[in-house]
Amino acid sequence: MDNSQSASFNAGQAQGQATVKKDQIVDKASNAAQSVKDSMSEVRNIAGQAGQAVMDKASGAADAVKDATGMKK
Repeated sequence: MDNSQSASFNAGQAQGQATVKKDQIVDKASNAAQSVKDSMSEVRNIAGQAGQAVMDKASGAADAVKDATGMKK
């Protein structure tokens, strides 16, 4: 193998390694994005549950005030 063939071979190897590295980085970024998406979904679920709990407590408090003041019908 002459120098030209060797250089071409080495360039091909480097390009292949760069492609593999790029694919690994893209996979990691995709996994990170999916993780963020899953976390945000969980946060929305928890926030919705917390909001419902607050609404339930406020409704209960309003009913208690209505009962105490005789305004409940």
